[in-house]
Amino acid sequence: MTTPLTIGEAATALGVSADTLRRWDRDGRLRTVRDGRNRRLVPPDEIERLSSRPRRHETGTPLSARNRFPGVVRSVEVDGVMALVEIEAGPFLVTAAVTRDSVEEMGLAPGVVATARVKATSVMVEREGDLG
Repeated sequence: MTTPLTIGEAATALGVSADTLRRWDRDGRLRTVRDGRNRRLVPPDEIERLSSRPRRHETGTPLSARNRFPGVVRSVEVDGVMALVEIEAGPFLVTAAVTRDSVEEMGLAPGVVATARVKATSVMVEREGDLG
């Protein structure tokens, strides 16, 4: 988030009413700026400062996948147009199904340094002892 938000947008982002933000501005609890039409705008750093949500880690890249596992290619199995690439990332093994073309273009082979980037719509969490 880089551009200031309107009072309504900021209120939605913070889960409070616009009236609450106006009151906070009058009381000095919120720093706002004014636009050319004299409307209150809330800078992004104020949203972050007032947010009760913990700040998420940043990937440092414009790619939308947030989970990165740097490691070393352990194995590559090519079969037809597809391939399985296994990456050893610390104590974890991540297996990716990719195209044969990707393997060839990227030069993927055992020992090559690579990062598995994971974006999933479904991630399961398991706790030790909950294997029921």
